[in-house]
Amino acid sequence: MHTRKSVRIGRDTRQRRAILEVLRKANGPLTPSEICRWARRRVPSLGIATVYRHLRVLTAAGLLRRVELPGGSARFEWGDIPHHHHFLCRRCTRAFCTSSCRRRLIEAVPRGFKVESHEVTLIGICRQCFHRRKQPRPG
Repeated sequence: MHTRKSVRIGRDTRQRRAILEVLRKANGPLTPSEICRWARRRVPSLGIATVYRHLRVLTAAGLLRRVELPGGSARFEWGDIPHHHHFLCRRCTRAFCTSSCRRRLIEAVPRGFKVESHEVTLIGICRQCFHRRKQPRPG
């Protein structure tokens, strides 16, 4: 469990509230570009540099967590959600949170090894991309 660090996060702004709202509604970790695109619906003047600045401050404060997934840039999610893993769609590149962690994964580690942490990323095709592919093409 993450504890919040005593980092000064500055004043509450419309931009910060929009960024936090986007992350609160997301069903997986988002890239700064995705956060910016969605937050601009509330604050049209929001720039990517402002998003990066807020992400840096909020991550340092422990409110957000930086997520590194294969083949892409860093993504961000809430810092206090329970341990979980991610599913990465190789078509649309969206990332989704999985519901849990399977204990058998840890039990498969050879005797004498000590696991200190782990990350698992499942890679495949999300439901939306899978169904889009199955639909017949017009014409």
